[in-house]
Amino acid sequence: MASIFTRIVNGEIPCYKIAEDDRFFAFLDINPMTKGHTLVIPKREVDYIFDLTNDEVADMMVFAKKVAAAVEQAMPCKRIAVAVLGLQVPHAHIHLVPINSENDVDFKHEPLHLSPETFAEIQQKITSKL
Repeated sequence: MASIFTRIVNGEIPCYKIAEDDRFFAFLDINPMTKGHTLVIPKREVDYIFDLTNDEVADMMVFAKKVAAAVEQAMPCKRIAVAVLGLQVPHAHIHLVPINSENDVDFKHEPLHLSPETFAEIQQKITSKL
């Protein structure tokens, strides 16, 4: 069975898409730690990031860097934190989280609850910077 992320890439589940190329896909996390929290995934379904080929890991990070630059320009923050955990969804992914302090990256905190309108506004702000 396809992971939820594969289903997002295939258009079976809606998302707030930020960027896409032939191998990678970026979209807003629907349970964000901060506004602009974005996930970057390979389109190829692989559970563990280090099971990707060396080229895929390198190219995924370059893709994430481009997305992170747009997020940083669009969202007021000091930095973009990068986290790779990969236990909740069995599909390799990178979290890009706009932060103003290290406390902003705490996966134990209650996620933000944003309206569809707010997600769409954030999506537009970020995509306009790509």
